[in-house]
Amino acid sequence: MSDTKTTSDTELRVERLIAAPVEQVFSYWTDPNLLVKWWGPEGCDIPTSKFDLRSGGHWTTTMSWPSGNKATVSGVYRKIDPPRGLEFTWAWDDQNGQRGHETIVTITCDPAPGGTRLVLFQREFLTRERRDQHGAGWSSSFNKMTNLPA
Repeated sequence: MSDTKTTSDTELRVERLIAAPVEQVFSYWTDPNLLVKWWGPEGCDIPTSKFDLRSGGHWTTTMSWPSGNKATVSGVYRKIDPPRGLEFTWAWDDQNGQRGHETIVTITCDPAPGGTRLVLFQREFLTRERRDQHGAGWSSSFNKMTNLPA
C-alpha cells in the first residue's frame, strides 16, 4: 500500500514497498521498456515517450486515456545515482504545447525487508490542489508498478 505524506502545500512524499530488489526497482525508472508499463495512473497508456538517461538529458511522455484525452509531461534529468536514485524536473504542457510550472522529483530506492522501499519526493508545487492531484497519480502509478515482474 502507498503511504502518501504531505509536509506543506508545496511538497509531496509517497512511499511504497516494492517486492523486488533495488536494482530492479531502479530499472523500472531507467529502462524505457519497463517505465512505460507502469508510468501514469491506472487506465492510462503511454503512446509516445523519449528518454535521454543522463545528467542534463531530456525526457518526455504522453499519457493517453480511453476517453481520448492526452497529456504530455517532460523534464530534465538532474542526477542519476544507480541503483539508489534519480532526480529530475517535471512540467506538464498546456493546450498550446508550452511547458507549465516546473517541479522537482527525487526518487530513492533503499533495500528493505521484502524488497525495496521506494520513496518519491516532489516539491515546489504552486497549490495544494496540484500537489494532491500528483499524489493520487503517483499512488495509482505505483499500484501498476507493484504488478511488474521482479
